[in-house]
Amino acid sequence: MRPRAMTKLTFGAAAAATLGLLATLAPTADAHQPSGHKPELKRIGYFTQWGIYGRNFQVKDLETSSTAAKLTHINYAFGVVGSDGKCLMGNVPGSDPWADYVRPVDAATSVDGVGDTADQRLAGNFNELRELKAKNPGLKVMISLGGWSGSAHFSDAVRTDAGRKTLVASCIDTYIKGNLPVDGARGGAGAAAGLFDGVDLDWEWPGSEGNPGNGIRPEDKPNFTKLVREFRTQLDTYGRSLKKRKHYDLSAYVPTAPAKIDAGFEVPKIMRDFDFVNLQGYDFHVSGEKTTAQQSALFAKNDFSVDQTVNAWLRRGAPAHKLVVGMPFYGQGWTGVTGGGDGLGQPAAAPAPATWAAGSEDYKFLKELANSGTYKLYRGYRNGHAWLFDGTTLWTYDDPTVLRTKASYVRQNGLGGAMVWSLDGDTPDGELITAIDRGLSRR
Repeated sequence: MRPRAMTKLTFGAAAAATLGLLATLAPTADAHQPSGHKPELKRIGYFTQWGIYGRNFQVKDLETSSTAAKLTHINYAFGVVGSDGKCLMGNVPGSDPWADYVRPVDAATSVDGVGDTADQRLAGNFNELRELKAKNPGLKVMISLGGWSGSAHFSDAVRTDAGRKTLVASCIDTYIKGNLPVDGARGGAGAAAGLFDGVDLDWEWPGSEGNPGNGIRPEDKPNFTKLVREFRTQLDTYGRSLKKRKHYDLSAYVPTAPAKIDAGFEVPKIMRDFDFVNLQGYDFHVSGEKTTAQQSALFAKNDFSVDQTVNAWLRRGAPAHKLVVGMPFYGQGWTGVTGGGDGLGQPAAAPAPATWAAGSEDYKFLKELANSGTYKLYRGYRNGHAWLFDGTTLWTYDDPTVLRTKASYVRQNGLGGAMVWSLDGDTPDGELITAIDRGLSRR
């Protein structure tokens, strides 16, 4: 998970070498069906802090598109873990208090139709999310910590028991207790109290390579387990201290590559403390690679896929009902594609030109390309992925047909639900989230 302007992950030869073995293993999801009570399937969407700028995607858009009514959780991307080992908000890279809680939102852009005043303590996205929750009882908002370009300091922060306690306490103080830095009339003790209902850990990746410059050490694997335990302990302690007791959700974004799972995650241990985890279901291949390939296939032979990811986590001891499948609201694209055919698996010259960042395009714009008459739409194995090709440029992405197929897969295999990155890629009428919602709801 990251701002889409940044390359997320390119799988090297070492990781790819494991795929031959994976291909010989039959799907095992049915063997891990949860028994007894089946909780509501989760519908989780990431709201990007920076989407309010260029994309002009506001919290209100989640209400006018009826998206909020189809979600169980919104993950707010991202909270910052600083070089001092604490959750930081202010003048540090990746932090934007103006977007979070300082920016005044006018009546036309506000969820409740009332503009922010100069003297209110909470404004910006945080206040709008509070208003959105008021209109959608049961909707939860999680703070997502880290991200692709925000995971540099996790390893250092969690090396010691004292460091873990300090990091967790600072995150709970800032987001769960809502004690925000004072910025003029905004912020202060308890200003955002009650807004966030849990924490999503987006450390990419413990024990293995992520964004260049990240701290990485072999001890990340056991330290991540201890960090999860510390979050669970402090969240539970605080929840029990409230007059009206509250359970705070704890989740994480976790990888597809078996090598990365094994390098950073003690699966049976962490799954005891997580309410659920969000599986990487996209960026299996990215536009920085020299050959076109699928980025989010449900099934794929001798390659990464959603099914491969699910089974990798099941085989390591994760319960099926805690596995939430990630689904993209954007596509990966290449241009200068040669070799003919349907364009897939062919050499490419460069990432394709796009609206915001070369090689990555929101679904709402890819839909326009699909309807332009210039591109031909292709579908892959069991309709588990789709791509567009005009003879030169190729885009691989998920459309409503693919998402309905994936939602059916989630239901049939007793999984926990669907997660999307990110909500600002959908159409104004919420075409993609509607497809997921209907697929998950079908009996």
